[in-house]
Amino acid sequence: MHWQPCAGADTLALRADLLARIRAYFRQQAVLEVDTPQLSRAASTDPAIESFSSIYTGPGSADGLSLYLQTSPEFFMKRLLAAGSGPVYQLAHVFRNGELGGRHNPEFMMLEWYRPGMDHRELMDEVDRLLAFVLEGYSDYRPARRISYRQWFHDGTGLDPWTDTVADFRRFAEQQLESVPRGMDERALDPWLDLLVTHCLEPALDDQPVFVYDYPPSQAALAQVRPGEAPVAERFELYMKGVELANGFHELADAGQQRQRFEAENRAREQAGQSTLPLDRKLLAALQSGLPDCAGVAVGFDRLVMVAAGLADIATAMPFPFQRM
Repeated sequence: MHWQPCAGADTLALRADLLARIRAYFRQQAVLEVDTPQLSRAASTDPAIESFSSIYTGPGSADGLSLYLQTSPEFFMKRLLAAGSGPVYQLAHVFRNGELGGRHNPEFMMLEWYRPGMDHRELMDEVDRLLAFVLEGYSDYRPARRISYRQWFHDGTGLDPWTDTVADFRRFAEQQLESVPRGMDERALDPWLDLLVTHCLEPALDDQPVFVYDYPPSQAALAQVRPGEAPVAERFELYMKGVELANGFHELADAGQQRQRFEAENRAREQAGQSTLPLDRKLLAALQSGLPDCAGVAVGFDRLVMVAAGLADIATAMPFPFQRM
């Protein structure tokens, strides 16, 4: 029986040092550390994410109340922003059901912060500054190169996610991949984009950090969509040593649009045979009251430890991963 921690003493010390450096950086920047609940009455409706649920049976719940472990502290943090908190950050344990592998664990630590007055491009600048500060002595971090999602696809596949069809992407996948998963949607483009990202574009990344930004509107999630001839979601992801490390948005502040996105995600869940989930109506009320123009980003802390220590598996970056619980 493996009762010992998975991470060694050196990795545990590294985790502690990175946590201290993160807090030191935000203290210097006058960004407030906050601590929000891990349980919520609402859940993420994102079809790509499954929440853990539990039933509360105490006072105030006659027949039992469904509660969900947070997949991100985002909704609570946005309520703080709408209440006038100013810039905030959090180091939170978060939970995602069904996620286990070399870069995934059902429970992991997330660094998340929000900057009123910034857009996603300015927040990319701050991610660079934070990582240079936190990784000093562990990794020779230089500002990440930047490439738009559209250019990334064009350079790597010759395809254009804004103009090419599902048939074009299927043809490329059948020619370039060893196999194409069965049951791929023949009408929706996003599954094909995700397939080529994970099987073609991400494996081709080198060790240098890179921001991919301006995503298709269909992948906006909680980001604003910038109109134009080819509208884009003001979103970015950061890859370092081939590892997806961060996901950031110029945050959507329109309550009506946010409700429509939640409802569309629930419809997608229903069509896929997944359970529909309760909307966070308190978040929608906070947006209605006025969320300041801001940008926010989440960084996988355990993946950051992987990068800093040169580890190949997320389990070795954690004291007690799933296999040792």
